[in-house]
Order: sequence, then structure tokens, then C-alpha cells
Amino acid sequence: MIAPKHIAFDIDGVFADTPGLFLEIARTEYGINHIRYEDITKYFLEECLDINPDVIGEILSKIVEGDFQAELKPVEGAVEVLSEVGRVGPLLFVTARSKVSPIRTWVHEMLAPLRSDIKVVATGTFDKKAEVLKEHDIQYFVDDCLDVCFTLREHGITPIVLAQPWNREPHPFQEVNTWAEIKGLIDFPSSHF
Repeated sequence: MIAPKHIAFDIDGVFADTPGLFLEIARTEYGINHIRYEDITKYFLEECLDINPDVIGEILSKIVEGDFQAELKPVEGAVEVLSEVGRVGPLLFVTARSKVSPIRTWVHEMLAPLRSDIKVVATGTFDKKAEVLKEHDIQYFVDDCLDVCFTLREHGITPIVLAQPWNREPHPFQEVNTWAEIKGLIDFPSSHF
């Protein structure tokens, strides 16, 4: 069981349904209707989607900049579980995004009722996540990118993989399919319920 203070979370593909937002922007702003969520079988979209790489770059830039009309939704069950974790202590989110402000605002909006400390750190690259996690005494990290998970393991941090179509390669890490499964790994104080 994981103490709430020792677990942290990625945002894109873990808390935020960023792939769903990518598809919605592709549909509404670029008229691309032939791509499904299940088609995103690689972390780097250019490797799996039949979309001009320049268009992929434009859509990803819109997402990072917060320059879109579509709604960024949370992954199912994430708000409820993160709210429970936040009720017993601080929440830490570490993202490889280069710009923190738009996604930090979204995280705070999604978890608005919480009175706990919510920290969002953007590292600019996935290989700097371990450094931030160690600074915060984090022992477990939920992510959807296997490259990140391998790097974290090298730094003594235990990765937990949230299963997604793009991380279906064999790996040695603990895997969860839902936020309910993540909740089941956390040792909430008995007075919490």
C-alpha cells in the first residue's frame, strides 16, 4: 500500500484526457474524422497517425498553449480519486510540458473544492521528472509513457503504468486500467472514510 504523500501523478493521458482533446481539435478545426482513440498506438503521434506531421505539431502546440475551444476533460474517475488523495495531503503533478500555466489552471479548476496544497511542475522534458519527484520525496509515480517509467526506475522511483493504447508493449511495471485500481493501491487513513 502507498502512503498518499509518496505518490504523484502525470497529467496528459493520466489525469487529463489530452488524446481525446487532440482528436476533438483534429475533427473540429482540421476536418480530420478518420482517427480514433485506439489508433494512437505510439506515444509519438507521427509514428502511428496518418496525419501530416505539421498538423500534428499545430494541434499539440494549441494544447500546450491552451489555445483551443474544445473541452479538455479528465480521465474517467480521476477527479474523484485525486480529490480523496488531496483531502489527506498535498497533491503533486509533474508534466513534461514546457509551459505550466494553462495546464496548472485546468488542474486547479478540476480540483477546485480541495483545500489542500496542489502543485503542478512542468519539467520541459520527461527525463527531468525523476529529479522533481526525488525533491518531493515521491516514491511512486503514475504515468502513461513507458520511456518515463524506465527512467524513473533507474532513479529508484516505482512507476505505475496507466494502461493506454500507446503503452501496450511488454514492460516490467505494475499496471492499472482505471482510477479505481489506482485508489486501491493507496493506503488512506481509516478516519478518512
